[in-house]
Amino acid sequence: MRISTIWKTMSRPSRLTEVAAAALLAVGLLVSGSSVSATPETAGARQVVDTTINEVLAVLREPGLESPARVARIEAVAREHFDFETMSRLVLKRSWKKFSDAQKTEFVDAFRDHLSASYGTRIDRYEQQDVEVTGERAEPRGDVTIMTRIVGGSADDVTMDYRLRERGGSWRVIDVKIEGVSLISSFRSQFKEVLSRGGPEEVLRRLKEKTTAAGATRS
Repeated sequence: MRISTIWKTMSRPSRLTEVAAAALLAVGLLVSGSSVSATPETAGARQVVDTTINEVLAVLREPGLESPARVARIEAVAREHFDFETMSRLVLKRSWKKFSDAQKTEFVDAFRDHLSASYGTRIDRYEQQDVEVTGERAEPRGDVTIMTRIVGGSADDVTMDYRLRERGGSWRVIDVKIEGVSLISSFRSQFKEVLSRGGPEEVLRRLKEKTTAAGATRS
């Protein structure tokens, strides 16, 4: 299979990939309530999710704010609360060592921009959904997962679980599972094919190409 064909396969629309592309946006939906109380082990991670929700919700509901400004402000929130470097390492896994230091930095920036551009195209699809926190659990390596589900709209009852890791005294999101499918694992399998055929240079080129296309759609 040619690299171009692989990348087209990666981009085929489905309900799951539509939700995955909106993963960063989803943390900005209104929390409708939760019967789950944070434990001492999960309190820090839960606070980050709650704070992110409140910050993005304020942007989504600000009257008269144009879509490009909304996207820019939500991107700023995501940069603060998502650990894109750790996410990039997890996506590339062993292939991370194949990238030079400059390419690693370039990939982190490109991956972040790609996610931002993808969810940015869906800002105007916000349907006043709610998000309900349904559970919390401690994970290996000291990570914490905050489990949620969307209430209302076209994504009603979709589950989205946020995994957070503490680094330098701060909790940040390192993965999102949508209906049980890990965003990190999904990207990892996709990039693996491109890496095996074109190496780091091809992954970077294709990633930037897709980000540019998404940005053009958004504008």
